[in-house]
Amino acid sequence: MKANFVEASEAVNYIKDGDTITTVGMTLISASESILKAIEESYLKNEYPKNLTLVHSAGQSDRENGIQHFAHEGFVTKIIGSHWGLQPKWMDMISENKVDAYCLPQGQMAQLYRSMACGLPGKMSKVGLGTFVDPRVEGGKMNERTEKLEDISEVMEYEDEEYMFYRKIPLDVCIIRGTTADEMGNITMEDEAMKLEVLPAVLATKRFGGKVIVQVKRVAETGSLHAKDVVVPGVFVDAIVVSDNPFEDHRQTSSWYYDPSYSGDLRVPINTIKPLEVNKRKFIGRRAMFEISKGDVINLGTGIPNDVVGNIAYEEEISNDVMITVESGIYGGIQPGGVDFGIGQNIYAMITHDQQMDYYNGAGVDITFMGAGELDQYGNVNATKMGHLCTGAGGFIDITQNAKKVVFCATFSTGGAKMSLENNQVQINQEGSIKKMVSKVSQISFNGKLARKKGQEVFFVTERAVFKLVKEGVMLIEIAPGIDLQRDISDMMEFEPIISKDLKVMDEALFADGQFGLSKFMRA
Repeated sequence: MKANFVEASEAVNYIKDGDTITTVGMTLISASESILKAIEESYLKNEYPKNLTLVHSAGQSDRENGIQHFAHEGFVTKIIGSHWGLQPKWMDMISENKVDAYCLPQGQMAQLYRSMACGLPGKMSKVGLGTFVDPRVEGGKMNERTEKLEDISEVMEYEDEEYMFYRKIPLDVCIIRGTTADEMGNITMEDEAMKLEVLPAVLATKRFGGKVIVQVKRVAETGSLHAKDVVVPGVFVDAIVVSDNPFEDHRQTSSWYYDPSYSGDLRVPINTIKPLEVNKRKFIGRRAMFEISKGDVINLGTGIPNDVVGNIAYEEEISNDVMITVESGIYGGIQPGGVDFGIGQNIYAMITHDQQMDYYNGAGVDITFMGAGELDQYGNVNATKMGHLCTGAGGFIDITQNAKKVVFCATFSTGGAKMSLENNQVQINQEGSIKKMVSKVSQISFNGKLARKKGQEVFFVTERAVFKLVKEGVMLIEIAPGIDLQRDISDMMEFEPIISKDLKVMDEALFADGQFGLSKFMRA
């Protein structure tokens, strides 16, 4: 058997007007830039292909590239995805009602490929109940244009319990990326920094008779690839594009072309990992990490958690006492954060995205650290839609609904807020114009009522205050030194929290340069 090698411009011919396309990647990792650019160029020159439906689990961009290439009115008329936080063009398209837009939990989408691949009509799960993706709430419909359209999920009952049911999405074309293809079309991913849900997406597409297009960096002789390294057998591949400009279009991540330490082929010396400066983000991260116990399996979400927690763990020399994980499927290591979310240096293991979500949805991590936008008096959290910006859920719902302990990490206010850490005191130099402690969140990403019913431990950590979700509501349990309870907290909230009878002041160790002694605060 011989593989079908084509130019990127020729790969466009595998797509028809009105097709449903799925792409696999996370941030810009594993984005098939050569192919995506060629499809965009064809549309801009010839208005072909058009009226596409774009399906993706994780967000795939670095604010400039990835599936941002598809963000043109008329090019894609429906998008079904999980996250657009690094895709400003898509957030604008959605908020301006230029596309039908559905948001589903990232893990459910990755696993839906697997369900579709084995011939099932959809996927059944507890994940999503009581949140904005529940059809009784918003149905994951992200703009007015979509509100009047049919639901793509439903609530079902099985053995007297409620479940979400995510319906199948027939796929016409699947676009994936590998590192090497042999002459038979077998695909490996040795230089990639994630395994993702590549094979489930491929097999789901084949279930519906669709086409699979793969981008690679290089070609190898048939039989020269180790069989265990082959991720996609060549029999499932319809066309292969060898990137003609891999430095630009086949980067390992947005920030660098290739670093073997992120694909697990090299471990860097610990002393090359620089400690973070003590600022409000590190301050929040340090306090959040007081909630860790030795032996915990930890998840890190985007924003403050992913940007600081792994680095703090290494600096405090507690990395061997816990196991840090990220939704992409990595275990251990230090995360670079920002636009390169989902990867890590010096990791111990890497599994596929859909398998990682099996763990998060089933057993659940011991503790997850998550970013957040709003908290209300009921303990509901909004992390998915801020004003007109629809960032989407990503893995937020999958992970927070099943974690044993949830620690939200966020600044107390936003919109120009400025603070300083001086002489072991927190000083609010300029108050933010937007309150995050609101009477009612604008979108329910985390349901406080369900969390209380399940007995989840839930904390909300900011630079000036720490709240805990209790049976009666939201309780203020700590304030930072230098903070005035009335002026800096109560006056900046739209609801009155329960004030703990044992209200504490945050430990001054949080202000320390260098190590602050996290290990002595950790529970055994």
